[in-house]
Amino acid sequence: MLCTTVGETAADFLNVNLNAGLTLTSIITGVLLVIALFFQFRVKKYVPGIYWMAVVLISVFGTLVTDNLTDSIGVPLEVSTLLFSILLGITFFWWYKKEGTLSIHSIFTAKRECFYWLAILFTFALGTATGDLMAEGLGLGYLLTGIIVAITIVAISLAWKKGLHPILSFWIIYILTRPLGASLGDLLSQPKKYGGFELGATTTSVIFLSAILGTVIYLTVTKKDVIENEHVKDEETSTLKMSALGQLVTTVIVFLIISGIGYTWRMLFLQSMVLTSTEQTLPTDTSLSSVTSTQKINTSSKAYPLGDVTNLKIIVQDTLNLINQNNLSGAATRIDDLEYQWDNSEALLKPKNKTTWIAVDDAIDIALRQVRAVHPDAQKCKTALEALLTVLN
Repeated sequence: MLCTTVGETAADFLNVNLNAGLTLTSIITGVLLVIALFFQFRVKKYVPGIYWMAVVLISVFGTLVTDNLTDSIGVPLEVSTLLFSILLGITFFWWYKKEGTLSIHSIFTAKRECFYWLAILFTFALGTATGDLMAEGLGLGYLLTGIIVAITIVAISLAWKKGLHPILSFWIIYILTRPLGASLGDLLSQPKKYGGFELGATTTSVIFLSAILGTVIYLTVTKKDVIENEHVKDEETSTLKMSALGQLVTTVIVFLIISGIGYTWRMLFLQSMVLTSTEQTLPTDTSLSSVTSTQKINTSSKAYPLGDVTNLKIIVQDTLNLINQNNLSGAATRIDDLEYQWDNSEALLKPKNKTTWIAVDDAIDIALRQVRAVHPDAQKCKTALEALLTVLN
């Protein structure tokens, strides 16, 4: 879970704070992942430092795979969730067909390790798509999404205690740690006025990387996570194969029914909100008057495909005023309000006009990268904010 949280915050730090952009961030992370996996495959035994470095990097890369599909190509999160579910299912099927087991405790060959890392990549990508779909696409928010995922993990853990197959239980929980970690990272990095701890992506990443380092050192010294080979046999024979298959089918059916009902109910609710709303539905911004805008904001909503975006324009104008006053730190704080309102209104806005929503989302991403950069350039910030205002207008 520590690794999945870093996967979320580190990707944001590279993409936004270092202003690397999604493509360059993906390339950098991909190269580092290849290097980590090279050393992982070279060692002939489990080495905590090398193994967990690979997990951290593949968690970041898996997050970026989904983000690229969503932001760069425009693939809907529903499609990404279905795609990675199928790819993960195929990986598990082929792995079991070739090796006769999906247990991580039986990985003693390079072939099995290839299957394992491919499965890990798809679990992170699937977890990202599922978490973003729940939190943003369905408008549940990261906190509620995290609570739902945590309850599900507890339920699977209890089911394992009652006889659910250990390998099936492990992989379900492994997938769910991704949206849980993302929710935790978002909770820690969000401003206090929005219910977070206001640590920011940089501080959150440092804290969790330090926690990972401490845990890895502890495991290296104590070898608490080393499992003897005798346990592998016990795990494999604890449940008959036919019984395990029945549990798998039952679990998948239960997940499909519950998620299908929840998704359908939420979409119907959002559609009713879109149909009945005559104005843009945005969270109330209690700090709209924190900076007095010198530009008159057009409040007419008739021509807007997304409805009334006055609140967004006020925040952008306030941020621009702060840039003009050379108050770059104040601008970075003010633009947090823009990200929060935009993310929390996605579920209502995107169905109104997907093309317009994507155009605004792209312009907001550029503005966020410029204003939140480690060393922001005032002129580039001004250009990005003026371009964003043009799109909003």
